[in-house]
Amino acid sequence: MENRLEELLEKIHHLENELLLEIQKNEQEFLYKIHQKKVRFEREVKARHRLLAKTLGRYFIESRLPTILTAPVIWSCLFPALAMDLVMSFYQAVCFPVYGLPKVRRRDYIILDRRYLSYLNIIEKANCVYCGYFNGVIAYAREIAARTEQYWCPIKHARRVKSVHSRYKKFFDYGDAARYREQIETLRRDFTDIK
Repeated sequence: MENRLEELLEKIHHLENELLLEIQKNEQEFLYKIHQKKVRFEREVKARHRLLAKTLGRYFIESRLPTILTAPVIWSCLFPALAMDLVMSFYQAVCFPVYGLPKVRRRDYIILDRRYLSYLNIIEKANCVYCGYFNGVIAYAREIAARTEQYWCPIKHARRVKSVHSRYKKFFDYGDAARYREQIETLRRDFTDIK
């Protein structure tokens, strides 16, 4: 059972890498390059993109009123996200050295590159920055929590989990008390797979 589970998780990891390679092929198809974390489109492509950008007037005219009215509610969630970002960064800065855990690199999770898209107007760009930041903070916090869980409680759940985090595959099976007691200290330090 353990080997089959590890085999399936390894297949998932392989497919995720394959997916990333497919996404990188878009660089060639849509004529952009990434240089020092900045996206650079070819000049002609950028000019075509600008022609496709909606003016602010057209953007508001074509937007549904309920969408416009709910925008402040969405943006109000920015404050808890900022707080989470700050608290999680502080938490790992203080606790991870004590536990001997490798720190999570924030820049690997919070990606704000959609602002380079010339076919987005200023509001669309702001919304894309918001979504990239918010979802990045959640992913960043999840990885910090995953590494913490590996240290404190690396036991799989008995019930089905909708989505597992990056460290879950290493956890002990639910109910495997002997293996837990024999290997807990080793697993707490097993972060060799993190690059």
